[in-house]
Amino acid sequence: MTSLSEEQAAFLLVVARRIVPEVAGLDERGCAQLLAIIDRALMDRGADVRRKFGVFLGVLRWAPVIRYGRTFSGLRPDRQDAVVRWFESAPLGLLRQGTWGLKSMAFMGYYGRVEAWEEIGYAPSFDSLERLGA
Repeated sequence: MTSLSEEQAAFLLVVARRIVPEVAGLDERGCAQLLAIIDRALMDRGADVRRKFGVFLGVLRWAPVIRYGRTFSGLRPDRQDAVVRWFESAPLGLLRQGTWGLKSMAFMGYYGRVEAWEEIGYAPSFDSLERLGA
């Protein structure tokens, strides 16, 4: 990944498993595909957005220490879910926005993989330009 450090990418996978439970079933190749899709999306955005996304991952990682005495990765799955739910409805709008951005990236990374298309019955037609006469 070029937009996130290896540590941030590993943490992103931890969080993605809570947002999209099917991520837990991905093999190493599937995880690499998910991260590559997210990386491309982040690289299409400005450096400021990439920096903010990285900072948000850090906040999400360390904020649970205040309540639970452990980082996000060290929590039981039910507590990880509780942290994500709290961030979704946090009184601070930036935390809510960051959570929705993170969720969007996780869903895009999982469902953007060609292997996921069959799972959900998506059969894209790549000849649409021909039908339009383009």
